[in-house]
Amino acid sequence: MNNQKILITGATGSFGKKMVERLIKNFKYKRLVIFSRDELKQSLIREKYPEEKYKNLRFFIGDIRDQQRVISAFNDIDIVIHAAALKQVTTAEYNPMECIKTNIIGAENVIKASLACNVKKVVALSTDKAVDPVNLYGATKLAAEKLFISANNIFGNKPTRFSVVRYGNVMGSRGSVVEVFNKLSKSKDPFPITDKKMTRFWMTIDESVNLVLKSLKLMNGGETYIPKIPSIKILDLAKSFDPNKKIKIIGIRPGEKINEFLCSTSTAHLTLEFKEHLLIMPSFIGNIKKSTYITNKEGEKGKLVSPEFTYSSDKNNFLSVKEIKKNLII
Repeated sequence: MNNQKILITGATGSFGKKMVERLIKNFKYKRLVIFSRDELKQSLIREKYPEEKYKNLRFFIGDIRDQQRVISAFNDIDIVIHAAALKQVTTAEYNPMECIKTNIIGAENVIKASLACNVKKVVALSTDKAVDPVNLYGATKLAAEKLFISANNIFGNKPTRFSVVRYGNVMGSRGSVVEVFNKLSKSKDPFPITDKKMTRFWMTIDESVNLVLKSLKLMNGGETYIPKIPSIKILDLAKSFDPNKKIKIIGIRPGEKINEFLCSTSTAHLTLEFKEHLLIMPSFIGNIKKSTYITNKEGEKGKLVSPEFTYSSDKNNFLSVKEIKKNLII
């Protein structure tokens, strides 16, 4: 990331703010562009990082739905981290076209702008909900994944390469169940649980930033990076706030799953296992040699998983209540 011109879409969100913080603290970039449509959140970041002190920081108001604005923002950029999205499952179910415009059309605009501006590397953030999706949000992120991976087949003589990182729930992200439980832990109201058997993958914002930085270092283009992360039981999460508080079962919401998947058997024949992550090779590799995926740039060799391989939140290593409480970020 040193000596690079970097742009983050959705940079005022939970992930974006943490990535900005990390880049400012640890790297000597040429320029860092904060691209988002929320002027209030941008003004708050400006207050934290005043321009007279952080001279290489830039702020662009814009929406990834606006192709011309995205192209303008991407001019003379080396690296794009695409984090902008509509992410609330229930909101997407009730506002489907808005979700499609941002998550799919927006992804297309990012791809076209990256190619037009000769961006070198693009990493797009995805979600476990994109695997065998049962809700619109997951379906739009699956479509976005396909767009970014397939974009590696159309770059021609351009330097642009596209990769995807896919991970589960992020502890402390805006709108997460942690915020709900934290608020209710200070009241007499019970914790609302959709189903006692519900499980989720779990990672911290710092871990998600680490994954993206690692993928930028290792990527060849066309691969999907998946971290090896623990799971939690939603009941255990509630107990980590207050083990004695009553639980109210409210039933599954529209588009919700009991368990989540980060890999399914349908992509097992393309999935390589490394020490700290999994890598899904593209089904159509094109000009990129398969060997570049098998042995990464750090010299580590991946092993093809079994044909029956799945990576699901219910068949995984679980954090205990004590571990959840210890690592809880509110």
